[in-house]
Amino acid sequence: MPAICDTCGKDVFYRRAYSGESLCRSCFVASIEDKAKRTIAKHQMLRHGDRIGVAVSGGKDSLSLLKILAKVTEGHASTLVALTIDEGIEGYRAESLQYAAEVASSLGVPHLLFSYKELFGFTLDEFLRVRRTKLSSCAICGTFRRRAIDIASTKAGITVLATGHNLDDTIQTFLINLLNGDLKRVAWLNSDGNPTEGFRVRRVHPFLEVYEKEIALYAFANETPMQSIRCPYMDEGMRSSVRAYLNDMEEKHAGMKYTLLRSALELSDGLVVQQPPVLACSRCGFPSTSDPCSLCSLLDAVKPVSV
Repeated sequence: MPAICDTCGKDVFYRRAYSGESLCRSCFVASIEDKAKRTIAKHQMLRHGDRIGVAVSGGKDSLSLLKILAKVTEGHASTLVALTIDEGIEGYRAESLQYAAEVASSLGVPHLLFSYKELFGFTLDEFLRVRRTKLSSCAICGTFRRRAIDIASTKAGITVLATGHNLDDTIQTFLINLLNGDLKRVAWLNSDGNPTEGFRVRRVHPFLEVYEKEIALYAFANETPMQSIRCPYMDEGMRSSVRAYLNDMEEKHAGMKYTLLRSALELSDGLVVQQPPVLACSRCGFPSTSDPCSLCSLLDAVKPVSV
């Protein structure tokens, strides 16, 4: 006898090991959308009058988030805009840029594209060819991407930026910061969406409580295009090892990731770490907790003379 959905009695599409739920395709899709909406409400991520930017890379997480927020803001299209950053990674980025443009267009959401080349004068590939630093490619790219998103949000008049960071991303970052002894960043790991003083745009993560694999299945169920090419730089640094460890633990102990998320958020809320004051970088003028800021320091360390 075939298994049936716990909610409606239809054939099962997915079974959640950590909760024991059996769900059909439509009930599974609804559960992901409901979970994202509850997370938004619980942490007051969106507020009346917000102009919402969605960081859309063209991957499964950001495209799924864009679709859900388009439903949440239905009837208020002017409050939502998709922002895409082209890092300039040959053989990888073109596919995701195409998906980002197509999905935004299908939803009727304005789509703004910015590039490292336009903003900084070089692509990521060009920059990495002349780097002289121990930082991983992901750390370097992350520094540039955060600044690019800040610039894009300012130009688009964004008040809150929603990103596709999911539960897995959050606990991976938590463990990486612990392993690096970076308690300051552990203390920053909160979910209230309030910006640090001096920073203009709030950042929120509606997929905070959603497993990465469930977002992938949600994208599949909604026939969302999924990128077929892996980033050539993704296996540098510690994150890949942490990801594999957490996935193995979840396979053996279902629900472990949820438990770790709760622990991470509780520790973040209760951890008292003296935060440095926010000031303006003397080089670029952007708010920063150091002078020069991390981006200007990175440029000083690498100094690409010609690209």
